[in-house]
Amino acid sequence: MPSLFVIQGRDQGTRFELDRETVSLGREASNAVQLHDTEVSRRHAEIRCDGKLCTLVDLGSSNGSYVNGQRVQHHELASGDRLQIGRTLMLFTNPVEGDLEDLSSKIAIIRGAAADGSRIVRSISQKEGSEIFGTEIVGTTSPWLARARSNLQIMYRTALAVSHTLDIDQLLGRITELIFEWVEADRGCVMLVNSETKQLEPKVRRNRKGFAAADDKITISKTILDFVMQHNEGVLTSDASEDDRWNPTASLLQMNVREAMCVPMQGRYDVVGVIYIDTSISPQRMISHGGNKFTEEHLKLMIAIGHQAALAVEDTSYYSAMVQAERLAAVGQTIATLSHHIKNILQGIRGGSYLIEMGLGQHDEEVVRKGWNMVDRNQNKISSLVMDMLTFSKEREPDPVPSDLNSVTADVVELMQSRAQEMNVRLEYRPFDRMPIATFDSEALHRAILNVVTNAIDACCEREDGSVVVTTDHAAEDGVFRVVVEDNGGGIAPEDLSHIFTPFISNKGSRGTGLGLPVSQKILKEHGGQIQVDSTPNAGSRFTLEFPASVFDSAVQNTVSDPEGMVE
Repeated sequence: MPSLFVIQGRDQGTRFELDRETVSLGREASNAVQLHDTEVSRRHAEIRCDGKLCTLVDLGSSNGSYVNGQRVQHHELASGDRLQIGRTLMLFTNPVEGDLEDLSSKIAIIRGAAADGSRIVRSISQKEGSEIFGTEIVGTTSPWLARARSNLQIMYRTALAVSHTLDIDQLLGRITELIFEWVEADRGCVMLVNSETKQLEPKVRRNRKGFAAADDKITISKTILDFVMQHNEGVLTSDASEDDRWNPTASLLQMNVREAMCVPMQGRYDVVGVIYIDTSISPQRMISHGGNKFTEEHLKLMIAIGHQAALAVEDTSYYSAMVQAERLAAVGQTIATLSHHIKNILQGIRGGSYLIEMGLGQHDEEVVRKGWNMVDRNQNKISSLVMDMLTFSKEREPDPVPSDLNSVTADVVELMQSRAQEMNVRLEYRPFDRMPIATFDSEALHRAILNVVTNAIDACCEREDGSVVVTTDHAAEDGVFRVVVEDNGGGIAPEDLSHIFTPFISNKGSRGTGLGLPVSQKILKEHGGQIQVDSTPNAGSRFTLEFPASVFDSAVQNTVSDPEGMVE
């Protein structure tokens, strides 16, 4: 369906689906598209959709509605149009606009013998392809061809520079480096338009190597900047007094600049900034060299470079807005999921508190005990939830210490015995009888094993003969330790197997948070290991937690601790 995506303003990153025939835009909460912008009217405009056609209608707003920079009262929208109301800039998309031709019947990908007639005779990498700009042209002395080829090389390298980074500062720095390679300038800078203040702000500056100016500060004529921004034209000047467009009393004459170029950074929709370079060539040098450093051809090239840089800046801004939108969506999903689960836990605590209060009033110890058991179970749930959230959200390095995997696993089994008995599930532990001491993060592995065992017990809760078997193993030849948790529960459907490690997806309904398995997987990956899953619907599941670890050598440890060899 059609949508509006906010790319600039206080609501940046928000996407509004236009799922009604008439969608109102404004500052009031009653609008389907509510914008938190003080320069937007309470009811600013409407978008009216009739089938595939959407029309923007201004509702007599005080600041007006703009489409692609033009003020409109009534305008038919096309996918890709830029809408601005107040300080909010939005991108309109309409994926159903136009009918796309079905080419599946006209294009075929074939394999096997029928495809053998086409053979690869030569392949060239991007690096090899770019070497065309470094070879000599044989058999021509045309200055025009040489200039055209040089300009093509410049634009090719500019395109490569802007395509290899999404960091604006790094991008602009690379652009200025390339400009100084191609143009004999002394100083230069790039300024971008601040989305809030609409004023130019310096982002990158550069001096020619070996250039020493008495005043290191670049002073730029506001006369030039205003002309470039207002007219969207690049300017070249070698002497301000000879150009009747500049006021002789303006700021340019107060600077000792004989040559300067300033070009707009024109993007798809608007000017996002300017590129400025200048040179302090002396009159004596101009006479001796017989002309200016900057020419009209330089200016055309700078305009083209400015356009390439502007497109890259816009793409980076849109990408940042998309990332922010995805991040906000993830935060919203997280809050909704956790809020629902915490609400269920609080209801359990509230019910237990009610029983405790009633038991105390009646002096009934049995009722108090039941209430306390409910409170205790639910406080354990919320404690586990918080620990899973901390483990999943925080990047951490394992803290390996000499540990016994059998003891860690046995502690988990002992801890879960009471839960298994409550759910009428048989929990059995089969330790490896020659388990060596190894170095791993015992606390983290305890949590990973606990989550998997808990899930296994829950999977068997509806079976009369529910059974969970926990086994440990050590493959000495591979240096791999394993914990296998096998149950005879309901199993996992094949279509659900690819989602079991996705956060906040749980098959337990309100009883699960969807964090247990993702946390266990994260812990195993931090140890360089993995979790393997084999499951058959209605037959059970087998989870194998395996990780590499070095066997702890106490003799080596004692030698390190006692370098003088005093340990007996």
